Amino acid sequence: MNSEKITVYDTTLRDGAQGEDVSFSGVGKIKLAKRLDLFGIDYIEGGYAGSNQKDMRFFEDIKKENLSHSVIVAFGSTRRVGAKVGSDPMVANLIKADTSAVAITGKAWDLHVSDVLRTTIKENLAMISETVSYLKDHGKEVLFDAEHFFDGYKANADFAMSVAQCAVDAGADTVVLCDTNGGCLTNEIYDITKAVVSSVKTRVAIHIHNDMGLAIANTLEAVRAGAVQVQGTINGYGERCGNANLCAIIPTLELKMGKRCVKDGELSKMRELSLFADELVNLTHDKKAPYVGQSAFSHKGGSHVDGVKKNPRTFEHVEPGLVGNKRRNLVSELAGGSSVLLKAVELGVGRMDSANDTREILSALKELESQGYAFEAADASFKILIQKVLKEHKPFFELEGFRVTVEKRGQNEPCTSDAIIKVRVNNQIEQTSADGDGPVNALDSALRKALMRFYPEIAKVFLTDFRVRILDPEEATAAKTRVLIESSDGEDSWGTVGVSENIIEASWEALVDSVEYKLFKSEENEKNA
Repeated sequence: MNSEKITVYDTTLRDGAQGEDVSFSGVGKIKLAKRLDLFGIDYIEGGYAGSNQKDMRFFEDIKKENLSHSVIVAFGSTRRVGAKVGSDPMVANLIKADTSAVAITGKAWDLHVSDVLRTTIKENLAMISETVSYLKDHGKEVLFDAEHFFDGYKANADFAMSVAQCAVDAGADTVVLCDTNGGCLTNEIYDITKAVVSSVKTRVAIHIHNDMGLAIANTLEAVRAGAVQVQGTINGYGERCGNANLCAIIPTLELKMGKRCVKDGELSKMRELSLFADELVNLTHDKKAPYVGQSAFSHKGGSHVDGVKKNPRTFEHVEPGLVGNKRRNLVSELAGGSSVLLKAVELGVGRMDSANDTREILSALKELESQGYAFEAADASFKILIQKVLKEHKPFFELEGFRVTVEKRGQNEPCTSDAIIKVRVNNQIEQTSADGDGPVNALDSALRKALMRFYPEIAKVFLTDFRVRILDPEEATAAKTRVLIESSDGEDSWGTVGVSENIIEASWEALVDSVEYKLFKSEENEKNA
């Protein structure tokens, strides 16, 4: 077990919610807080006390939950310029939030004192001291956020240090050094943090923004310099370019730096937590995210796949399962025999017991990719391709024909789309029609309607994503089109691909693969039951 403990402070529900396209419902805030508690996050910043009703409601509702580990923190600021601390509404709301810990922000850059607060250095220090003391007198654990500390230190080190010391003298339990503008270099973070750690007699935490893409590196450097608490957000949510990403910081601290951050066994749920947060705010998951992204342990080049097959350490810096991820082998025109073999094994299809089979599949793959097909995000289509090459493919239906019409009955009228389709299933002809929001939606609806009598399980299938790529734009409207479809049955998801100069035909290819993949899957499940 790792020995040295680094506490983790999550500010997803407050600082993260300030990010563009990030918004939590009241129920969503509770759900994420409970999930963070299970994961072993030490501090959860629930919101800005008094700034809005949703955050104050969170502080009320979270008390009804039986959290097993996390400390809930209410965020606020020092008293206002010239105000009495006991009658300041912001300070009153921190007390009203009724959390055992509070975080307050105060100015650590003299530029902000003169140009933003428009007050004196003396008054700024009094605001910090009086607020910290008042909150300590009310039994609170106080974390003091030294806002713009690093910029302030570079501009006037004596002033920045006096702010930190003022908070400590007033009783602050933790001094949080903030790179609020996210503009500091790693060597600056290390040197300044080290200077503070050697000077103040309390815990030092680090809070970094990602405006130069250095938030993760800067957070790790601060720990190396002696910080004992890291602050950040799940998936790096936050204002502008975001906050330090805990989904990369936590695994690095535990797996690379010998620190202990979360509950034993919970690190393997890192990807699950990352996906959970994205689902709550309805954001597409970043597949290239370190550790937790779908591509983090994906291998495409033939030599790389061959190396991983022989020893995963050759091209993987950690074991994927440690963070709840898994290895993926991608197939493309760069693939070699090892790539094809491993991908077939991964998909559980074909015998692949001869070099000739491998060569035939590789040849078919490269021929199709030369025509514009791409199978990296279309595992289901690749599985069907292998079955066809090995002559193991059994079509569940045959197309007799389809017609798709798009009609617009006036300038101000919406377009309507209708599809008629005729298919043959077990020598029976079925013809149906359906309308839809667009031609592809209409065709999808008509196909499933035609097959429902024979294969009721496809009622569960729905499209989750539809992407179109123009492959040769110089051909203008006659260009070849690649369509990628993502489908799901509520339990699993799979990708399929189609290519044609006609976007409807390309969509049809992808739709057929999607439906057949589901039917193959159902058939396999029945055999294994």
